[in-house]
Amino acid sequence: MIKAYAAQEAGQELTPYEYDPGPLGADEVEIAVESCGLCHSDLSMLDNEWGFTQYPFVPGHEVIGKVAATGENVSHLKPGQTVGLGWHSAYCNECSTCNDGDQNLCASAQPTIAGRHGGFADKVRAQAKAVVPLPEGVNPETAGPLFCGGITVFNPLVQFDIPPTAKVGVIGIGGLGHMAVKFLSAWGCEVTAFTSSENKKAEALEMGAHKTLNSKSAEALEEAAGSFDLILSTVNVKLDWNAYLNTLTPKGRLHFVGATLEPIELGVFGLIAAQRSVSGSPVGSPATIEKMLAFAARHEIEPTTQTYPMSKINDAIQALRDGKAHYRIVLTKD
Repeated sequence: MIKAYAAQEAGQELTPYEYDPGPLGADEVEIAVESCGLCHSDLSMLDNEWGFTQYPFVPGHEVIGKVAATGENVSHLKPGQTVGLGWHSAYCNECSTCNDGDQNLCASAQPTIAGRHGGFADKVRAQAKAVVPLPEGVNPETAGPLFCGGITVFNPLVQFDIPPTAKVGVIGIGGLGHMAVKFLSAWGCEVTAFTSSENKKAEALEMGAHKTLNSKSAEALEEAAGSFDLILSTVNVKLDWNAYLNTLTPKGRLHFVGATLEPIELGVFGLIAAQRSVSGSPVGSPATIEKMLAFAARHEIEPTTQTYPMSKINDAIQALRDGKAHYRIVLTKD
């Protein structure tokens, strides 16, 4: 039996829950969970904001642990090996996107916390191809958020071949944005942090941002016209997107990794006249996750985290709801 924490209905507190996972699949691994990040997506799923949560619901998709058992077809992972598991727990491994190495775009990819039970538990199972070993130099105590938030902001750097000479703006210095600043700075980019918080301005500069810009100032946005090759939006709220579009260079890109639920309103002429682009992306493929981990190890990058014991999961959830996470929360086994 696997011991977990689950919600029985939308928005409810998590309570102890046990389930029988059945026999281990031939292509699966079982991970003994040592820690698991708490992501805003866990809250969205807990509250059924996206409309496809199944209950009982066990959150947790930023898992760090040790391989406890492997299926008979698994040869690249060994018991005792420290690994991570992120948003996806399985892929079809047959479609064109999987064959191209873009498993994260697989239409049949199985989220770790949708249709299966996640990592707020003593153990979790996943397809071995979705599990990535943790390399030397990556701190396992803080690595969990890299497997969702971290790869979400790192993936665009690889997908769009962002050069180290690029001038990049990051909207929102929070759970995603603070990692974006760290990655982009180490990548070599000139980084501007868009934030209206004085405390976050100072912290963004400490994390590697070269400049800050008051995101609530229409005048500051106007003065930044034509400045950025890339803007990463990590927020989940509606903003004046045309004002941000105007801050892009010709051929600049406004890229969304924050899941705002409201429609994006943009004037087409702002796109056409300067040949600008608007795009979005999810988490990355296992290969891109490996690249991110290698990059993080080389540049000693880790998320800024605070920890709670797993038994205090509801306190951690409330802290995240109240906006008190600084910047990511990690649950550790009791």
